[in-house]
Amino acid sequence: MNFSPVVPFGGYTGWVFLNRTGEAQRDAFAASGQVAREVAQFRADFASFETPEALVNNRAALSVALGAFGLQDDLDNRFFIQRILDDGATAPDALSNLLSDTRYRELAAAFDFTSPAIRTEAFMDRVTSAYIEQSFEVSIGAQSEELRLALNLQRSFGELAERPVSDDTKWFTIMGNPPLRKVFETALGLPSSFGTLPIDDQLNILKERAAFAFGTDAVSELGTPEMQEEIVQRFLLQTQVAQGVTATSGSVALQLLQASNTGRLF
Repeated sequence: MNFSPVVPFGGYTGWVFLNRTGEAQRDAFAASGQVAREVAQFRADFASFETPEALVNNRAALSVALGAFGLQDDLDNRFFIQRILDDGATAPDALSNLLSDTRYRELAAAFDFTSPAIRTEAFMDRVTSAYIEQSFEVSIGAQSEELRLALNLQRSFGELAERPVSDDTKWFTIMGNPPLRKVFETALGLPSSFGTLPIDDQLNILKERAAFAFGTDAVSELGTPEMQEEIVQRFLLQTQVAQGVTATSGSVALQLLQASNTGRLF
């Protein structure tokens, strides 16, 4: 029997409901027939894989591997995924390092068939747990895409915030992760044309807007549970507001850039 998550409300009311019932719903989802079978089959099959090609040629196992990184929509792009895995994540010119979406680099780094770590139980637990979490979020997204994005931030943002890298690197990672980027752009009231600005201008505007909205642009501080909740609240509110607001995206992007250059936020 398969379990479908229950989301009776959207917006912040739905978020409160999910926070109250989410753990029990996740447990029921993980134990449901289809998910449990997929996880068990992945564990059984993966032990025999020696190369990326073996993984790519096993559709069921590839579905779990991609799903663990939120890349399930690439299931039919087998040639592309094999190139990602074959190149790995070490060389600067590896395909995963040339793409703006950082999830491909994370996938390539995780499924490094030259590493003994890929044969450990810890690796298997990490991949299958991530697959269950991501699949649960996909099921939530079928009912409310904004709640799916909020759950993704709750699951992944704290780990990013704690990484021992520079703050700008963390911001670039957010910009290269489509779900996280969507939450921050929406929460900070940025238009759809924001992504057409030069990358350094995007970085500066994000940091300025974050400091204005949340009192800090330090990702390590934004990653605390309290700040994450504030980000989610603002994201869900702005999602509702955006549905009733229209603007000329090009002119708004120009205003953002001008405000950044003058140090003035609006």
